Amino acid sequence: MNETPASATSRSCTWTLRDTPVGPLLLAATDEGLVNVVFHADSATADRALARLAGRLGAPPVRADDTASAHATTPHPALDVAAAELSSYFQGELRAFTVALDWSLSGGFNERVLRELAASVPFGATAGYQDLAERVGEPGAARAVGVAMGSNPLPVVVPCHRVVESGGGLGGFGGGTETKRALLALEGLLPQPLF
Repeated sequence: MNETPASATSRSCTWTLRDTPVGPLLLAATDEGLVNVVFHADSATADRALARLAGRLGAPPVRADDTASAHATTPHPALDVAAAELSSYFQGELRAFTVALDWSLSGGFNERVLRELAASVPFGATAGYQDLAERVGEPGAARAVGVAMGSNPLPVVVPCHRVVESGGGLGGFGGGTETKRALLALEGLLPQPLF
């Protein structure tokens, strides 16, 4: 068996939960930056996300704000920045995230598309799947852009909710279409829900 020792490949990860207007978000960060944002992070969803992170990063994530745990950590800079920026975003005060990002859960075409999205589709704007495919030099890859959006490990911060269908439809969204509607409404692109 040809295994790399865990110590050679493992990366530490710290996580926290934050309540938001679109439900609880799990935020996870490495020393490089924010690595994962998970929607609807009830206990079952959070457990699955943390197990995936442990598998991908080679070490179990540690909860930042679990003071009852012997394994609790001190506050994590990227988590602190992400939590503060997300709070400001949901209050309608923040238009651009500055938190450092760890792109290690993405790669290849998906990472190219997600980086292009983060760099070129600002608050209050949308882009089409075909448009993003063209921007990364793959004009025939609109469906693959959809797959990249579905694989986004950093939703909201890397704004896959801003990618819509060319005919005006919302398109899919890993957090659900109601969450996508709420985020687009927050950015002034859709009317606020009546109730």
